[in-house]
Order: sequence, then C-alpha cells, then structure tokens
Amino acid sequence: MPKTLHIDFISDIVCPWCVVGLGGLEAALGRLEGEGITAEITFRPFELNPGMAPEGENIVEHIGRKYGSTPEQSAASRAMIRERAAEVGFDMRMDETSRIRNTFDAHRLLAWAAATAGPEGQRALKTALFAAYFTEGRDVADRGVLAEVAGVLRSSRRMTREEVEAEAAAVLAGGRYADEVRAEQGLWRGRGINAVPAVVVEGKWLISGGQPAGVYEEALRRMAGEG
Repeated sequence: MPKTLHIDFISDIVCPWCVVGLGGLEAALGRLEGEGITAEITFRPFELNPGMAPEGENIVEHIGRKYGSTPEQSAASRAMIRERAAEVGFDMRMDETSRIRNTFDAHRLLAWAAATAGPEGQRALKTALFAAYFTEGRDVADRGVLAEVAGVLRSSRRMTREEVEAEAAAVLAGGRYADEVRAEQGLWRGRGINAVPAVVVEGKWLISGGQPAGVYEEALRRMAGEG
C-alpha cells in the first residue's frame, strides 16, 4: 500500500551536515518512490549559535573556540564535508575566510514560506538559503540578502520576484514569526533534540546526523512498514 510519511527535518542554515543529510534523505526518497513510499518534509528551526553577533565570526576561530580544533583540523574537516556534500550534488565552498552567521531571521523567513507557500515553497527557500550561504558565501544574517533569496518563491506564490522580495522584507522588518520560531525551537529542545540534523519521522522515530542515502532508505522503508 502507498505510504506518505511526515518528516520533521530539524536543522540550521549554517550547518554543513544538514546539507549532507537533506541530500541523503532526498536521494533515499527518490529510490523509495517505486515502492509507493513518499514523504512530506517540514523544516523546523534550530539555531546552533543563538547568541551569534550580527557581524558573525570567522569559521576557523569559531570552531577553535567552540570545539578546540586547530586550524589544520578545521581545514581537514571542511575538506571531508566538501566531499560528502559533492556526493549528494551540492557545491560546498567553505574556506578559512568563511564566517558563521546568526540565523534567527532566516528561520523566521522559512516559517513565513511554510505559511504562505506550503511545503514545496519552504523546501525551495531552504535549498536557496543553503546555496546562498555555503556556495555563494553570502551573509544570511543580512535582511537584504534574505529578502533577495526569498525571490525564489515567485513561482509558488504566483507573484513577481520584486513583489515577493518586498513582502519578505516587510516580514523581516516587522519581526513576524519570531514567537513561532522561538516556540518551535523550545519544543524540539524539550523533546531532546540537541544536535542537527535531526530527522523525526511520524513524530516517533529519530534519525540523527547527516547520514548517507542508504541509511535513510533502509530506515524509512522499515518505518513505513511499521507505521
């Protein structure tokens, strides 16, 4: 029997493993389509660095301070993540000059996308934000950048790019969805989610970390059968 799974994908915009995990999850779902297993993915907010200053922090300095990594260890980790991202078709261009950014406004924008453009629109914006940050090196804490990236919703909203960007700018300037984002983050942390990506299936199964497609495929097949 066909089965549609509801998946909550809890992640942050500046989390490279979230890119890897989303790519693996989507590849797994592509393989499962022939078995009648599909999914509706909702992106949930998680800030890795909720206290990050508006100007951000150099990635090497940040990783060194937070995890005690040396510059050499940080470079090796970036190289490994680039390889994993390439495996799922994503162009990861982080280097020693990259900066970690505050992502609260980006999560507000994703909440707006979900409310106004539905799951597909939210997914399109999520993907565009990943590309803006990791591939293009843009400042995803800058509201002007965020509003411009939101132009990707023009098709799903049936509006011009300029109209979508203007609406996104108004959402960001007015502080909308701030309470919703804080509440959702509190909800998931209260349920024990302390690291991302976290893939919660049907509200009862958890797949942690940026897993390869095969891991997601096997787990989702089993969960569809048990559900």
